[in-house]
Parts: sequence; structure tokens; C-alpha cells
Amino acid sequence: MAGGKLYIGRKVREIREANKATQAVFAERLGISTSYLNHIENNQRPVSAAVLLSLAEKFQIDIGSISAGDNDRLLSTLVEALADPLFGGYSPSLQELKLVIQNAPGFAHSLIVCHQAYRRNSEQLASFDDRLGRANTFSEPTAYEEVRDFFHFVDNYIHSLDVAAEELATSLKMADRSAAAALSEYLETRHGVRVLAAGQDKDVLRHYDAASRVLSLNRYSPAATKTFQMAFQVGALEQNAEIADIVRRAEFRTDEAAEICKIGLLNYFAGALVLPYLAFASQAKALRHDLELLAARFGASLEQVAHRLSTLQRPGLKGVPVFFATIDRAGNITKRHSAAKLQFARFGAACPLWNVHQAFDSPGRIIRQLAETPDGVRYLSIATEITKRSGGYRAPQRQYAIALGCEISFARDFVYADGLDLADRAGFNPIGISCRICERGDCSQRAVPPLKTKLRIEHDHRAALPYVIPQQSL
Repeated sequence: MAGGKLYIGRKVREIREANKATQAVFAERLGISTSYLNHIENNQRPVSAAVLLSLAEKFQIDIGSISAGDNDRLLSTLVEALADPLFGGYSPSLQELKLVIQNAPGFAHSLIVCHQAYRRNSEQLASFDDRLGRANTFSEPTAYEEVRDFFHFVDNYIHSLDVAAEELATSLKMADRSAAAALSEYLETRHGVRVLAAGQDKDVLRHYDAASRVLSLNRYSPAATKTFQMAFQVGALEQNAEIADIVRRAEFRTDEAAEICKIGLLNYFAGALVLPYLAFASQAKALRHDLELLAARFGASLEQVAHRLSTLQRPGLKGVPVFFATIDRAGNITKRHSAAKLQFARFGAACPLWNVHQAFDSPGRIIRQLAETPDGVRYLSIATEITKRSGGYRAPQRQYAIALGCEISFARDFVYADGLDLADRAGFNPIGISCRICERGDCSQRAVPPLKTKLRIEHDHRAALPYVIPQQSL
């Protein structure tokens, strides 16, 4: 999309071919000329509102599902990749990149994969001396990154698993009873699996013994965690065939990535079972996305609720488009997804001006922030610190923060917007995506210069940064 115009030629062509129609027949059904349809399919002309409505009415197409906004994730990733000096300062226009994504998304994905491989090899060579002689390799991070990209580009929504989980939750009447009790009873009556507390010496969340058909859960885990692990086990017993098919179609490059993805898909099923789509989406709207009330309503954790909000992408029944991420104390983004325009950086730490870092200083509180990215888009962002314990005083603790937010046009749907002046642009904090691609030249928190900028060094003048970033070169 450029200047408010919608160029979705490839998608229109896919709809026509799926209906086995010629351009003449398809154009007639849409009420337009064949030449206009030909121009649309070749992205020579934008799609009008009338054509969009006709597609929705006559071909039962969800307008939201074919909007150019669905390509924001791919566009953001491609822009970041091309910012690398490897490409010799090549700077295609935004319209050029959008045309590539709309007409040749496979090519864009392949270019990104090649760039990722280059980055990994460069990092491996740079740290070769330090890693010489170690058995550990870079295969595991590569596999995790590949799986993370899989969920990223399927919009963090797996329809078959989501529907199966919702149907099971309905049949078990989980909305009217304790989810933990319902799942424990179901595991025993349907699968002959007993749910027991693990021994005190077992430092595990979940252990399943197929021979004895016993599911052991950590006795010190919170109730929400135990419920989730039971839901996971239900998925492991019932969804293997479907998950294997999803993984096969994903065509992962390594067996390791395939196995990691299976775990991710089982986690997805578990979340969808504990928080069934329609019931959860309805309550999220009614409670104005109050994380604590939603957690209490469904017996879930704040993280489970926040993550589930990011998966409400069912065609025709989408929730508010949100971004969701988990970040450790070093600023590393360990989970990420965005249905909003905000897209997270693939390399480097999160912007230090983002309120998610403040969450570590205020455990137990939800921190609010009005933020604006360099492209002028404004957001409501909330963050809170999460501490996971596995036992008593001496047990290790895991700390991280979760962030959730939306574009400001949706902020009124969130209770966290109450009392904030959404109209005062001066009240929005400037944040970036990652220093290496951030366009801001006057940020005192900048960690490294932007990659595609030739710095100016002034020996007789020093500001917050020891260099000057010429704005005209960005």
C-alpha cells in the first residue's frame, strides 16, 4: 500500500485461480472490465473500495485478511535485512519493496533466509577463537530462529489446532467448571492417564511416563501452570497426526527445527484449550483487555493471557491487532509477535526507551506508556515483570518482562488507556525498533550507530553522542 492505495494483485489473482475463473469471467462477476482486472493483478492499478466489497460479497473473502497490512511483518524484516552494509548502500524505495512482497513473497523470504545465514556465519567466524574446541554449535539457535519465523509468518494463528481445542473445551464444559479438574478427569477417563504430583526431588514442570500412563506435575507450580501442562499432554495424545502434517508442510531445514516446532504447536494447542477462542475473545472485549481480570476469569497466568491475545487472528473474527513480546534483563527479545504495524528487530536488543525495561524496577505493577516510532505511528504499550519460581527460598528464579500493546486508534478498547491524554502528541515517548536500523539522530540512549549511515566526527564539539548522524543520509 502506498499513499493510502491498496495494491494486492497477487492476492486477487490467487482468489480468481482458486475459483477456476478466467479473467473475463472473474471481471464480469466483480462488475469491472477485464482490462481493469488485468491491471489490478499486475499491480498497475490499486483496488477500489467497490472492488473490495464485491470480493467480500461474491467470494466470501474477509477484507481484513487480504489487506496490505498483512505484509507488514515481511516488509519490516526485509527492510532490516537490506539495511546491512553487505548490500553496499542499496536503498530501494518503500514502494519497490512493497511491490516485491506483493508479487514475489517467496523471493523476499528467500532473500531474508540468505541474509540470516550470512549473519550467522559472520557471527560464527567472529567468535571462532572463543568457541574453538567446544562441542556446542550454532545449530540450536538456528533451529529456534527458524521456528520463531514460522509462527511469525503464519500470523501466530494455527486454525486447525485452534478449532480442535475450542471444540474440546466446549465438550468438556470448561467454561462452567474448573479447567484443571475437567482436564484431569478427561485425561483419566479418555486416555487412562493419571495426574500425580512429582516427587520433591524432581526439578521438572511435567513428566509423562507412557508405560505407566502417569503424568507427573511439579507440586510447587502455580495452578495455571499445572492446568496448561495438562492441556499440553492432551494435545500430545490427540493432535500428533495434525501437528506432524503442519510440520511437514512447513518444510523445515533440520530435524531439530521440526521437533522444536512440534513443541511450539503443542503449546499453541494448550493455550487454545485453556483459553478457547470465541469465549476468550468475547471476554477480552467485555473486560477491555484487563489482563488480571482475564487471568482470574479463565484461571490462567498473565503471560498466557497476553500471549493468547496475540493469536486472535481467526479470519472474520479477528481481535484487536496487538503486539506481544517477552524480554529478558539484557534486552533480548525471546518471544515476539505483532499483528500491529510495530515489528520487532531480529538482531540486537530492544530499544532502551521502551517501557518494558522499566518493568524490572516495579515488580508486580503494570507499567503504561504512550510511544511513537520513527514512522510516526503511535502506540499504547503496557509491560509487567514476571517471576517464575520452581520451589522454595533456595530454588532458582527466572525473571523476564512481557509487553503488550496496540496502535493508538485501538487504545480505547484497553482499560489501560483510561486517564491518558491520547490526543496530546507531546505526551508520546519517541522509541525505535533497534539502534542498528533506527532513523533517529538525536537519541541520547543510542547504543550503536545506524548501519546505513556515514558518521561525521567533530573533534571540537561533543554532544550526548561522540558522533553526528547526518539526517539527509538516512
